[in-house]
Amino acid sequence: MIRLAKQYGRYGYRKVLELLRIEGWWVNHKKVERLWHEEGLQLPQRHKKRKRLYHKDSSIIRLRPTHPNHIWSIDFVHDKLSNGRSYKMLTVLDEYTRQALAVEVRSRMGAEDVLEALYPLLLCHGTPEYIRSDNGPEFVAKAMQEWLVRVGVRPIRIYPGSPWENGYNERFNGTLRHEILNAEWFTTTKQAQIVINHWLKQYNHTRPHQALNMRPPVPETLIRNGTELGG
Repeated sequence: MIRLAKQYGRYGYRKVLELLRIEGWWVNHKKVERLWHEEGLQLPQRHKKRKRLYHKDSSIIRLRPTHPNHIWSIDFVHDKLSNGRSYKMLTVLDEYTRQALAVEVRSRMGAEDVLEALYPLLLCHGTPEYIRSDNGPEFVAKAMQEWLVRVGVRPIRIYPGSPWENGYNERFNGTLRHEILNAEWFTTTKQAQIVINHWLKQYNHTRPHQALNMRPPVPETLIRNGTELGG
């Protein structure tokens, strides 16, 4: 347990418990929680649930994903390098599978840069039916809107000041900041991209996800003692 806690320093005991079970340890979650407290390991903070946004007729505004490539959500995360210079990250998430499709790191990023990041994702994963975003200038730019029409993607805009309407991406961005940006200190955007890409593989293929019944978005197939397990 301590080894896994050191390897995945930002994981709570629930995720470490799942990793222990993957390794073949049959252990009760109450025992892991007790040992976690006794060893003084990091405990995950609980976040208050936000209320859903409703129309006057009580119908929910936010469209819910029902299958892969139904809705992708995109957003920006901002941070600073060790020298104080700001940089941006474009995060792209499949809301149904919870797979993080990309985190693109650049010192500056406009509408053309967003298109440049999205295009190879469509070639690799297929075209989503919708892309959800806020009303930032990079996302509402004419070039962006014309491109969405050409590729057959419908945009979903969240209301200003309502980030919870893009809740899947907001949660991912919080995880990115908690597990990487608050734990690492980057000197260049290239270094940030390399570290984040490594973490992204871990997030998609290894990290247990509570919303997916403690399985990662794209589980790796594990072969142990001649038995094939996984996803």
